[in-house]
Amino acid sequence: MAAKIRETKDDLLLLIRQGRPMTTAQQLRLVLQLSTPAILAQVTTTMMQYIDASMVGSQGANASASIGLVESTTWLMGSLCSCAAAGYYVQVAHRLGANDDKEARSVLRQALAAVIGFGCVMGLIGIIISPWLPIWLGGNDDINATASIYFAIFSLGIPVFQTSMLGSGMLRSSGNMVIPSAMNVLMMTLDVIFNFFLIFPSRTVEYGGIEWFIPGAGLSVIGAAIGTVCAEVVAAALLMYFLCFKSRDLRLTIDKGSFKPSWNYIRKAIYIGGPMSVQRFLMSSAYIATTVIVAPIGTIAIAAHSFGIVIESLCYMPGYGISDAATTLVGQSVGAGRKLLSKKFAYMTVALGMVVMAIMGIVMYIGAPMFLSIMTPVEEVRQLGTTILRIEAFAEPMFAASIVCYGVFVGASDTLIPSGMNLLSMWAVRIPLSAVLAITLGLQGVWIAMCAELCFRGVIFLCRLRWGNWMNKIEK
Repeated sequence: MAAKIRETKDDLLLLIRQGRPMTTAQQLRLVLQLSTPAILAQVTTTMMQYIDASMVGSQGANASASIGLVESTTWLMGSLCSCAAAGYYVQVAHRLGANDDKEARSVLRQALAAVIGFGCVMGLIGIIISPWLPIWLGGNDDINATASIYFAIFSLGIPVFQTSMLGSGMLRSSGNMVIPSAMNVLMMTLDVIFNFFLIFPSRTVEYGGIEWFIPGAGLSVIGAAIGTVCAEVVAAALLMYFLCFKSRDLRLTIDKGSFKPSWNYIRKAIYIGGPMSVQRFLMSSAYIATTVIVAPIGTIAIAAHSFGIVIESLCYMPGYGISDAATTLVGQSVGAGRKLLSKKFAYMTVALGMVVMAIMGIVMYIGAPMFLSIMTPVEEVRQLGTTILRIEAFAEPMFAASIVCYGVFVGASDTLIPSGMNLLSMWAVRIPLSAVLAITLGLQGVWIAMCAELCFRGVIFLCRLRWGNWMNKIEK
């Protein structure tokens, strides 16, 4: 019994790599040990995003709409960076699962040059298109100029964001969930602190009978963009330090190797990340299409839509944390050639995700008015935002199923068919339904379409998990 109590996460991961048997209790303990830090970090990060959004929201509906207009495009850029990193860190999980630490470090060296270079290209593209993007998205003259500058500053930080995504993914693949989670929380904390001084002008407040002078730049939306980039720089630097110099399995000081990208690693990265990139591009394009549908409804609708998305992340971010754990566990089990164990980890993580997000859906339904009252003083935005969030709350368990199942499939290098499933769900269900319902129901119709589509997506992913051939690539 004492030996079991002393079992750490690393001890349990070693059982996978060495092909040793694991009890159901050990499997569940490992799922919880990897998932819990990621869930807590995602929830904390979401709360920080609430504070961040409320700071911008205090500047008025136009300020919120300026960010909301280009938000879907920032997701697109970030998603492509995430896929580029995934193409390499899934390889690392496989090599670590096969007990080939040296090869895992070789993959890391290749990734540093290839993936960060990709981030620089994405940042340049963003800067080039920033003057025209708000016009393409259907924004009005009141918000276009501010939205354009915000997106340009965001694009300047994409190479840093890419570095952060790579560092987090590599550490998670090795089973280290604590450092990426802590750096995520740190980044959002710094973002709030920087925004506090950059968004608001200098002011004097009275506290304890004493007047306190608080300096500020008064840059509003532009200050929010600068604060985010500065926070990303600090987090990315620390992540790379822990990865390259402190990681037990991946620190580059253990041995020497080449950083020059080679076709063998690139080919595998394209095989894993290519379908994901196409899917993320078309999925994010669908989010942009949704923005185009929402934009003509008006500034209040854009602001409510933007705030609704931020608040809903309280529900689905824990799902992504569990999905990260699923990718690690299934990825290492695949590398070790353990088919049955991969399936057990898949079912455990999906069930955990659905339970957690169902609970969070209840919290969102009950707490929607309170969350919106924190984020914006505009009553019309609060009322509309509460309505749409309560519609979406019913979709959260099935949304969890799709999120965590996708993480399972990524760990198994099975990305082509799941990517197609995501695209089918978004473009064949959500977008047409949103366009039709928006005509008569406005923003509520758009969110009804989102709810229906997420339920449909969860069903098809659960069907593939149960009856699909996603494990066929696993070999002894």
